[in-house]
Amino acid sequence: MTPKRVAVIGCGIGRPWLAPEPADALAGAAVVVGGARQLALFPDHPARRIPIVGPLAAVCDAIETATDSGEAVCVLADGDPLFFGIGRLLVERFGSDRLTFYPSVTAVGAAAARLGRPWQDLPAVSLHGRSDLTPLFAALVRHGAAAVYTDAVNTPAVIADKLLGRGGAAFTMHVLEEMGLPGERRRSLRLAEAANQDFSPLNLTLVERTHPPEIALSLGLADDALSRSDRVFTKAPVRAVSLAGLAPRPGDVVWDVGAGTGAVALEASLLNLGGPVFAVERDPARHALLMDNIRRTGALTVTPIHGEAPDALAGLADPDRIFIGGGLTNAPDLLPELCRRLRPGGRLVANCVLLGSLHSALETLRALGWPVTLTQVQAETATPLAGDLRFCAENPVFVLTAVKESRHG
Repeated sequence: MTPKRVAVIGCGIGRPWLAPEPADALAGAAVVVGGARQLALFPDHPARRIPIVGPLAAVCDAIETATDSGEAVCVLADGDPLFFGIGRLLVERFGSDRLTFYPSVTAVGAAAARLGRPWQDLPAVSLHGRSDLTPLFAALVRHGAAAVYTDAVNTPAVIADKLLGRGGAAFTMHVLEEMGLPGERRRSLRLAEAANQDFSPLNLTLVERTHPPEIALSLGLADDALSRSDRVFTKAPVRAVSLAGLAPRPGDVVWDVGAGTGAVALEASLLNLGGPVFAVERDPARHALLMDNIRRTGALTVTPIHGEAPDALAGLADPDRIFIGGGLTNAPDLLPELCRRLRPGGRLVANCVLLGSLHSALETLRALGWPVTLTQVQAETATPLAGDLRFCAENPVFVLTAVKESRHG
């Protein structure tokens, strides 16, 4: 017996409205699958019900058993099942040739209609079951706005608080609750207001920037653009060579250890689109400047961490790229620990000013058998003098780049 196709129906927003074709598919179903809210929309349907609870693999097994026995199965979903819905899981399990989809209006589309906002350029982010907000931060950096599917943990209030923690006060939050239901409500709030309010768990949240960052985030940031207290930072020429050696890719986890005021971390966040940058700095004053620079540039995907490496790295995801701006001299255990944590195929770049630090780092990396390249950068910058220009030399910096090959532990 050939298994029957499964009808996957988007019920829309609020009260269900089904076009004739999906309505006929639902009417002829012997088995109806859905969440508690979707099943409650059709209380009089005589079909056997399979609630979507617990492990989804067990729900898929039940669907397969029913279709294999010749029963007509209908899966109920919100909006468009293939837009942050159950459709993806069903395609992965059964293949698209065994499924018929009937999409309806998505929550993002319904929210945009209520706000009178075109949404062809609006990214949508789902925070369902996520432990971090990096996808949202990345969308806001690139587009200045994002529609957010929240959950019981990542509520609008939590999102507002996390954005405020990165200096994201230049955003407004529109929260649309209970759309299409009697209790529907729409609120437009400043983040500080949203962080202290309760919201219905049935909501779609739109976050958008209200004014641009103080500093346009770009590669090759001018040395004088960022907040800093002294001349100890990675200057533009060395930064360019270091980032070229680091070669961050979209989605990479990047560590900047000894981040100082964050010059490298900020620019790295432009190169690992969609991935997090963790900037670790032990000095309280420099850490405060790092946080200020994240705020001023809007580099939301950079997470500032105040602490001493390697202890401050313990809870972080293993990195694909590590930049070491300083600190090797006084922490002999740091480099071996960083090498251990770096993922296979990852790249490590260290800036050394002292010959002793360079020699020690080379010994460690050669003992591991990692391929190493070494570049000395000594730049000179023109400054005015007597109506003309003179060149002032910066201290030479050794840029050490190493690759952890896949066969190494």
